[in-house]
Amino acid sequence: MIIILQLDGCYYMQAARGHLSVMNHRRPVEEVIADKASSATLAERLAIVQQARDFAVSDLLLPDNDSYRTYADLERDYVVWNVIAADEFSFAAKSWCYPVAGCVSYRGYFSEKSARKLADKLAAKGYDVTVGGVAAYSTLGKFADPLLNTMMRWSDADLVATMFHELAHQKLYIKGDTAFNESFATVWRLSA
Repeated sequence: MIIILQLDGCYYMQAARGHLSVMNHRRPVEEVIADKASSATLAERLAIVQQARDFAVSDLLLPDNDSYRTYADLERDYVVWNVIAADEFSFAAKSWCYPVAGCVSYRGYFSEKSARKLADKLAAKGYDVTVGGVAAYSTLGKFADPLLNTMMRWSDADLVATMFHELAHQKLYIKGDTAFNESFATVWRLSA
C-alpha cells in the first residue's frame, strides 16, 4: 500500500482521506429514522429506500450486505467531483488506472478545489476538460457504502434506481472496462 501511495501520493492520500470522511459520517438508517432531529421527509425517504433495499436482495438477487443500510450527511452538494479530459477534437476520454477499479475515464476528487486544480493543469497541456459533481459512488462492495445526503434531492424512483445501479456494480464489475460496467449497471437498474 505504501508503494501505491508513493506512486501518486497526493491523489491516493486525498482519496483515502475523503473516503474515510464519508465512512465516519455514517449512521444506521434505523437510527436516523428514529432520531427526532431528523426531518419527517428524510425519515420517510429512508424508509422507502430500505424497503427497496430489501426488495433488491429478495427479488433482484443483488448483494445482501451492509451497503445502503447507513446514511451519511456530508453537508455538501456532491460526494466527489470527477475530472474528464480528452485530447482536443477527440471523443476518446483520457483514462487513469487504479489498483482496484482498473482503468476508468475519469479522475475523482473529494474536493472540488483539487478537481479544478487538475482540470487547469490538463487544460494547460491542451486537453478539453470538464469537471462535474457526482452525488453517488460505489466502492464495489469493498466497504459498506452509505446512502448520502447528496442523493436525497432526487425523486424516490431515481434514488432507488441509483441504489440498484450501484449494487449491480457489486454483482459484476470488469476491471478496466468503464463502458461495459456502466452499461451493465444501467441495464440492471432499468430492468428493475
